[in-house]
Amino acid sequence: MKKSLSLAVLTALSACATPVPTVPQNSAPPPPAYSAIGLERVVGQTAAQLTQLFGQPDADVREGTARKLQFGSGICVLDVYLYPEREGAEPRVTYLDAREPDGSAIDRASCVAALTRRPGAR
Repeated sequence: MKKSLSLAVLTALSACATPVPTVPQNSAPPPPAYSAIGLERVVGQTAAQLTQLFGQPDADVREGTARKLQFGSGICVLDVYLYPEREGAEPRVTYLDAREPDGSAIDRASCVAALTRRPGAR
C-alpha cells in the first residue's frame, strides 16, 4: 500500500513539473537594433544633397530605379540606398549602412558625422 501511495504521489508531482525548454545549439544572435538618431541629415535626402554634404561618392551603383552611393574615409564606409517614393519621383535615401574599413561594425550616426569632415564635404 505504501509503495502504491508513493507511486501515486510521484506521478502527481511529475504532472506539475514544467518541461525544460530546449535551446537550439546553432542559433544566430539577434540582429542589432539600429537607431535613427543622428541620421536626420541623411535619411530622405537626394543624391545631390548627399554630394553637397559628403562630397563626391566613391561609388555610384544604379539598378533599375534604385541607386546606391558609397562614401568612405579612413574611419568608415557608408552605403546609402536611394529609392523613388513613386514612379517618376527623384530617388531619396530610405536606408543606410555603415562599417569600418576592415568590415567591423560602427555606429551609423558616428560614420555620418565623420564623413562630413572629409575633404570635399560641407
